[in-house]
Amino acid sequence: MTDHLADVLRAPAPEAHEAARRFGDRAAAEHAADLAYTAVASPLGELLLVAGPRGLALMHYLDDPLAAALERIAQRRSPRIVESAKALDPWRRELEEYFAGTRRRFDAPLDWRAMTPFQRAVLRATVAIPYGETSTYTAVAGAAGSPRAQRAAGNALGANPLAIIIPCHRVLRSGDGGLGGYTGGLARKSCLLDLEALSVA
Repeated sequence: MTDHLADVLRAPAPEAHEAARRFGDRAAAEHAADLAYTAVASPLGELLLVAGPRGLALMHYLDDPLAAALERIAQRRSPRIVESAKALDPWRRELEEYFAGTRRRFDAPLDWRAMTPFQRAVLRATVAIPYGETSTYTAVAGAAGSPRAQRAAGNALGANPLAIIIPCHRVLRSGDGGLGGYTGGLARKSCLLDLEALSVA
C-alpha cells in the first residue's frame, strides 16, 4: 500500500474526500493509474469524462448512476481508474467554452486506440464536418471510404465514445434531412444543432 493511499484510508470522515482528491490527482499526474475521470455539469446534463496518458478516451452523458458507469469502464477498459478533476481540466474548459458559444473546435488530445479502423475512419470524417453545418450518414460513409456502408456508419456513430467532441450530432438522415438517431437522445441532438446555428448566425 502506498503512503498516499494509507493517508486516504486513515483520514477522518470530513477530510476523506479531500485526501482522496489529492491521491487521485497525484496518481493521474504520475500515471500510476491507467485512467482518470470526473463528472462535469453541462446545459445538457451531467457529463462523464475519462482520459488516459494519450488523451480523452470517453465522454458520455451520465444518465446512469456513476457507480454503474465506472463499473462498465473498469470491465471494458481498465480497473485502474481514479477520480481527478485536475487531470480532465483541458477538456472541461473546452466544453465550457463550446457551450458558451466561444469555441468551435476542440483541440485537447483524443485517444482513438479503442476504436476499430472503420469506426475511426467514420469518426474522423465526422470531426471534419464544420461547426454549424451538417452532413448525412451516406456522405460520412463515403468520406470514410465505404459509400455503401451507411448503416454501418450509423452504427459507428451510435457507438461514438466521445459525444459532442466528435460531433455525431451534425450527421442527419439522408434524403429527408431528419435527425436520425443519437445516443444521448434526439432532444440533446436538436439542442446541440440549435446552439451551433445560433452561434454561427
